[in-house]
Amino acid sequence: MGKNKNVIVVGGGIVGLSTAYFLHKEGHQVTVLDKSDITSGASFVNAGYLTPSHIISLASPGMISKGIKYMFNSSSPFYMKPRFDMDFFKWAWYFKKSSTKDKVERSMPIIRDINLISRKLYEDMKASGDLGDFHLEDKGLLMMYQTDQARDHELEVMEKAGALGLEGRHLNKSELQKMEPNVELNAEGAILYECDRHTTPPQIMKSMVDFLSKVGVTIKKDEEVVDLKIKGNTISEVITNMGSYTADEVIFAAGSWTSILSKKLKIELPLQAGKGYRINVEAPTGISMPAILMESKMAVTPMKGFTRFAGTMEFSGINSIIRKERVEAIAKGAAHYYKGLTISEEDQKNAQCGLRPVTPDGLPYIGRPKGFDNLIIATGHAMMGWSLGPATGKFVTELVSGEKPSMDLSAFHPDRKF
Repeated sequence: MGKNKNVIVVGGGIVGLSTAYFLHKEGHQVTVLDKSDITSGASFVNAGYLTPSHIISLASPGMISKGIKYMFNSSSPFYMKPRFDMDFFKWAWYFKKSSTKDKVERSMPIIRDINLISRKLYEDMKASGDLGDFHLEDKGLLMMYQTDQARDHELEVMEKAGALGLEGRHLNKSELQKMEPNVELNAEGAILYECDRHTTPPQIMKSMVDFLSKVGVTIKKDEEVVDLKIKGNTISEVITNMGSYTADEVIFAAGSWTSILSKKLKIELPLQAGKGYRINVEAPTGISMPAILMESKMAVTPMKGFTRFAGTMEFSGINSIIRKERVEAIAKGAAHYYKGLTISEEDQKNAQCGLRPVTPDGLPYIGRPKGFDNLIIATGHAMMGWSLGPATGKFVTELVSGEKPSMDLSAFHPDRKF
């Protein structure tokens, strides 16, 4: 396998840009195509966590029945909009089939391994200085609870995480309050996962675009892939609304839009867009620790220059409609844990959303689908796209270079059966 391939990466989110980064480091020629201007979307609105502790995949037992229960309440944390859509019905059926205790247990060490590889790559990228001195803190992550039920659930997760070598500890009410001295908390305690980290996504995304542009990676913004030409088993041409490209390898890293691209090649890729929202508060909040507010099912992250409140999982198809009631639910959820915290109308009005690509079993798609010799799919990271972007980029680069991947990728194969 020779070096120096000409590679097209479709998608400029954290997965696409990480892929471009590692491909460039290996000496490949890279062009990134994105249909937006790369200033918005899931990579910009997430909670910024690197979360090895999140070993339980979204497809866990009982999730679908929860979704059905929540289906008619559009402010609930996990919302499935009732709609007639065969792809969605199929996906929901696969999701239900994947939501077994056994499958969840089997995926835990896999989720841990890819997370730890990715965390190390973030640390390496920071140490390299390529992206400037970006924000990466290792204070861990609090799972804050108000009820015994949430506490007991998380203590079980902590035990499983501990068995996998991921360190966590239980904090009682006063220990928790000591960790967050400048805010009065309304919580009974927390589990602190010391293995987790947090970052400021918009800062890293901007640095990545700047760095890649500077080192000769071609980044085409506002350019949408509209068609793909096939010759035998290869994609011979990638056609956009602006022109056409040929490449030795094509990478689909277009997040929730990847299934639309795959359909053009008659590849069935079960994938649904899970919409998440974020509110940024620039006024000082006193919050210094990243936390997941368990009962409210939302995340709080102190970022560089603001505090971010993020959450919800809304399955309503590919759209960027901001539902006011969902934004309000995040603001209310936060005020429920931090006494005296008010999120202004203005901040709520400036809320943004992003679409996370969700597979039926909560594991990403990374690999070469059958039928095409020069296509690699890299998407479907659900709520862990930010956490897993660098590892995915690294694995894709290894596949392009014909090297043995840093971990066994069989669990991520895009052709896997559900």
